Amino acid sequence: MLVLAIVLSALLSYLLGSFNSSILVVRLWKHQDIRDYGSKNAGLTNTLRCFGKGCAALTLLGDMAKGIVAVWLSRGICILLDTGLTAQQDVHFIGYIAGIFAILGHVYPLYYHFKGGKGVLVGVSVFLGIDWKVFLCLILIFAVVMAISKYVSLGSIVAAACCPVLTILFQIWQCGDLPWWYLWLNTGLAALMAALVIAMHHANLQRLKNGTENKFSLHGSSQKS
Repeated sequence: MLVLAIVLSALLSYLLGSFNSSILVVRLWKHQDIRDYGSKNAGLTNTLRCFGKGCAALTLLGDMAKGIVAVWLSRGICILLDTGLTAQQDVHFIGYIAGIFAILGHVYPLYYHFKGGKGVLVGVSVFLGIDWKVFLCLILIFAVVMAISKYVSLGSIVAAACCPVLTILFQIWQCGDLPWWYLWLNTGLAALMAALVIAMHHANLQRLKNGTENKFSLHGSSQKS
């Protein structure tokens, strides 16, 4: 039953992640395709820059909802199939797997020819479903790095890199009675999530190196190409 729960959680999370909030919001509200504008990336930052704060706010809510719902679904599947895991283990172990596949769905969406966003919001929202304290730390790290550097991409990369470190520290603190192999398994899954997000920023890393990366601005211009 545990294997079936993992397979179902992965499949449903991927299908859920494949619904790209930016593409849907811009198409329904502006009757345009976000992938034709700006950086061509179907994500929050490009939506803000090209279509303004309203579309960006809805995109943010939609992307974050995907990660949270994926974790909740995975936990519900474990309960429904009676896997024998505790509630805490369901949220951590199955939740990380759900998060990985939700990110994969966002990055390589089935419904949009496998061309999506970078998975940052989906990834961080997974931690809101798993452990809100890790989530708050990640948001704080992102905000501080972005405030200092003015680069959204750098804040995203640094926050993602901190995911596995925060995961094992908080689990040692909160779940000291769990076996070490289980803690390292969860940490490894968190590291895989982080690696997916960082890998999707390879072009940003190159632009940061070259000094050509765009800095963040709250003032999004309308339909800029």
